[in-house]
Amino acid sequence: MDMRVEEGLRALSEKEKQTLRLIVRGHDAKSTARSLGLSVHTINERLRDARRKLAVSSSREAARILLAAERDVAGAAPELLGDRQIGADPASVAVDPGDAPTGGAGRAYRRPSIIIGVVLMTLVLGLLALATLPQSAPAPASAPAPAPTQTPDAAVVDAARQFLLLVDQGKWDESYRSFGTAFRKLNTATVWADVSEKVRVPLGAVTSRTLLSQENLPAPPHGYEVVKFRTSFANKGEAVETVTLDREGGAWRIVGVTIG
Repeated sequence: MDMRVEEGLRALSEKEKQTLRLIVRGHDAKSTARSLGLSVHTINERLRDARRKLAVSSSREAARILLAAERDVAGAAPELLGDRQIGADPASVAVDPGDAPTGGAGRAYRRPSIIIGVVLMTLVLGLLALATLPQSAPAPASAPAPAPTQTPDAAVVDAARQFLLLVDQGKWDESYRSFGTAFRKLNTATVWADVSEKVRVPLGAVTSRTLLSQENLPAPPHGYEVVKFRTSFANKGEAVETVTLDREGGAWRIVGVTIG
């Protein structure tokens, strides 16, 4: 690794790393700010400082450099994005003035909040973590849908949509089988069902779901497909559902899902 890059990585603060880890997962500055309960201005400052330290012009490039470095350090199971197996998260984390977790996007608790199961990708395949997203910051109904960055792949979008339909119907065992191998090695069907009961059921029935975008997220070994839907729930209103998929065994498998 280039000496200047190594120095830049050592200079990154934990909060800057936390922000970059969310960026590489497909978030933009606005959704990162919403997820962490911070202002967009604060997120942009963190990204600007990270780009300066790593001497790159792109925040996503800075995020990829960090992820590659963490993979090299941690080997086959890096602590990417603050990933921990369910039940292994710390009881509490330090918070900054914006009440954002400083140890990555692992399990955290904020007020008011809604717990949401989140599969966070590693460079090798995937690890499961739980994250909280503030219920008080749903996407505005009048906000225009972002333009897709690529022509949607019908097979990818359909796989994401079918997975969400299984979750809508409370078919936890069937939806569990949609996950990739790494997820299922780390988490049992019972764990997934328990989390889903606590997370998904309180949202109520889906009243509408519209495709927002589908884009490829470059990351070793083959990259991931990130599909976003704007969804309205009976008990929550509008939210953005993000499903991340990987190609495994000739089929699209789920490696990540968030709602916020």
